[in-house]
Amino acid sequence: MIRRRPTTVFSLAFLDCICCGFGAIILIFVLSVSTQDKAKEETLASLRRILAERIAALARIHSTKEDLERSNARITNLVVDARLKNDSIHALIDELEGQLQNEKRGQKALLVDIDELKKEIAARQKKPEMVLPNVKPLPIGVPVGSNYIVFIIDTSGSMRDPNTDGLWGIAIRKIDEVLDVYPSVDGIQVLDADGRFILGNNRSGWLADTTETRDLIKRTLRHYNQETISSPVPGMLRAMRTLYEPGNEKMKMGIYVFGDEFIDTADPVIKRLDELNPVDEKGNRRVVINAIGFPTTIQYQFSMGNTGLKFANLMRTVCYEHGGAFIALQDL
Repeated sequence: MIRRRPTTVFSLAFLDCICCGFGAIILIFVLSVSTQDKAKEETLASLRRILAERIAALARIHSTKEDLERSNARITNLVVDARLKNDSIHALIDELEGQLQNEKRGQKALLVDIDELKKEIAARQKKPEMVLPNVKPLPIGVPVGSNYIVFIIDTSGSMRDPNTDGLWGIAIRKIDEVLDVYPSVDGIQVLDADGRFILGNNRSGWLADTTETRDLIKRTLRHYNQETISSPVPGMLRAMRTLYEPGNEKMKMGIYVFGDEFIDTADPVIKRLDELNPVDEKGNRRVVINAIGFPTTIQYQFSMGNTGLKFANLMRTVCYEHGGAFIALQDL
């Protein structure tokens, strides 16, 4: 009979196998943990790259936003400037349209003046209001027997040289000519067209006829800057009222008018001068009126209302009725 050895379940070999299995498991676990850490690091690095790219993209977007804001600001300024320029252009257009309307109204008024002038010329051709004798005009400066002379001078803008703002040089020369043909008079005076006394602090009296007085007249007129209306009537009326001396039997007063325009109606002026300077029983008047007309409104500027022609017609009639002469200059 064979004796068998007893069987042991947990032997050394079995324990070795168990230990090897556990070791393998541990090794597998260690290897798997290392692999996961490496994947995590790679994922973290990838996230960092993505985050850096996003930060860079945000920086670019922020820079682009600032550029857009600056561009928008420039565009806004350009829009504001364009609107201001547009407003200025519209204002200029409105102003030009207003000027155009004024020009049209001026043209209409001119056409009306031309029609009235044509009618007046036609009426004069049919039946002249006054027939004057065909007398050759006397030269400027011819003495008329006056021993008191007064100058009435229009100093408005049309009587001034635009280069110097003083009276036209020819006006001063003609005044010199008149003074030269009167070597000696008993009294002399100078008024502007408004009736202001140019010399003597506006006093209403005669100045002594001396060399100094004559030189002062010439110097003052060259620099006289007081402008007047374009009508010699106020000056003539004041000279009549304040300078003529009815009680002075030796007085022979002469008026010299220097002007270029008249803006009112002639009939009232002629009537008023006739009242102040009536005809005596011998058909003479106490004051002689002469006039020199300058062609400024006809030759050198556009004159609405024919003021130069009105002056010539008025002074021609006045000078004829009051014993003087009217001379119309052709050039300045």
